[in-house]
Amino acid sequence: MRKLLMSLAMAASLLAGGVGAAFADDASSAPAAATAASTPAAAAQASAASAAAAPDASAAAAAAAPAAPTAPFSVDSSKINSGDTAWMLTSTALVLFMTIPGLALFYGGMVRKKNVLATVMQSFAITCVVTVLWTVIGYSLAFTPGNAFIGGFSRVLLAGMSYIKGDKATTLTVSHLAPTIPETVYFVYQMTFAIITPALITGAFADRMKFSAMLVFMSLWSLIVYSPIAHMVWEPTGWLFSAGILDFAGGTVVHINAGIAGLVCALVLGKRVGYGREAMAPHNLVLTLMGAAMLWVGWFGFNAGSAVAADGRAGFAMLTTQVATACAALGWMFVEWIAKGKPSALGIASGAVAGLVAITPASGFVGVGGSLAIGFIAGAVCFWSATWLKMKLGYDDSLDCFGVHGVGGIIGALLTGVFAVKDIGGADGSLILQAKGVLTTVIYSGVISYVLLKVIDLVIGLRVAEEEEREGLDVVLHGEHVE
Repeated sequence: MRKLLMSLAMAASLLAGGVGAAFADDASSAPAAATAASTPAAAAQASAASAAAAPDASAAAAAAAPAAPTAPFSVDSSKINSGDTAWMLTSTALVLFMTIPGLALFYGGMVRKKNVLATVMQSFAITCVVTVLWTVIGYSLAFTPGNAFIGGFSRVLLAGMSYIKGDKATTLTVSHLAPTIPETVYFVYQMTFAIITPALITGAFADRMKFSAMLVFMSLWSLIVYSPIAHMVWEPTGWLFSAGILDFAGGTVVHINAGIAGLVCALVLGKRVGYGREAMAPHNLVLTLMGAAMLWVGWFGFNAGSAVAADGRAGFAMLTTQVATACAALGWMFVEWIAKGKPSALGIASGAVAGLVAITPASGFVGVGGSLAIGFIAGAVCFWSATWLKMKLGYDDSLDCFGVHGVGGIIGALLTGVFAVKDIGGADGSLILQAKGVLTTVIYSGVISYVLLKVIDLVIGLRVAEEEEREGLDVVLHGEHVE
């Protein structure tokens, strides 16, 4: 563990030394094509690419047109697209459904019976806490213009976000990243991403972390880690966006980010009492399969919703999501069947989630062939990481947060650079650029998560006592239990 954390710290120092030069490089060269990165500004990027390729007359007309907005702005209600708005309202509900009840049940079924309420409550409590933090400052730090690494304060407490119904005309604000829907809808949609990301981390330290420490860590992590990464990848002023990193729906922002933080949590907290010596079988796999099914359904809001429009790209993202998920579930199942002699229900559910994770960054950029390949590769490799790799390295990632989300996210982010189709996403893929995004997320999330955990441990302590862990978190932390 010490070697891994020291390596992360050294890598962070190297990154800090190189960031200035890299950013200066990006800022000086920054061709229009290099900005074709993430989905929130896909329409603006496509427009820029078209203008660059247009004949002289079209170029002159484009030059005379007003510049694309670079910050939230007010519009007349007639500018709002009702179809886009309806789809984004639906997608928002689907993504929230992924956390409560989807992830809560998926994780809740995998722990021992004495910890099921504590595990489910973590997802529920994180939903509440992040909602408030996102409203107060998180959204502003992530999705308003700022510098290369963090947004500004123009939307603190949602200042300036408005809906004014007049007698003759109604005006409202829209985000520069989603100009056809109300900013309120875009705000809540992105909030659901901010909610599920820290909730994913809880799978790494299940059965042993204090509830109070969990709340403090997730609150700080949401603001200090999630919001800056979201800004760097998805906001046009962000460093990774400007570099041309492709992340359609959150491979780096959500899954690698959460997976690496989960690995650091598992290393810092240490193994569960009795790990490797006592049976720790899931108490209710029916809950886990139902949770996985809810995640699968909700993921269409996650990926297809990231088109921020009810259009053909949303439909294509839905298609690639379904195909990759099915392939990954089968890939995990067959590899497990060969390795262990029997296909398990937990295995096929975990494989499906691995496929959902891996296709997330690629879903709006790849074709059917790419989604087939990404799915099968993710299913097989994530099975390996959740079994052989975890056993070989000896860390206790309780519910395979890193094994599925960290490894699956890295696979998906890198393979996006391999299989991206310009005719679909408007951008060519680059394995080197994708690796840059992966490395940045791994180092930043890993180092800051480690620092936060060590500080919290010094102040209030991270882990319950051994006797309390043996008794179970339901009774010890919440005074309740499941009959």
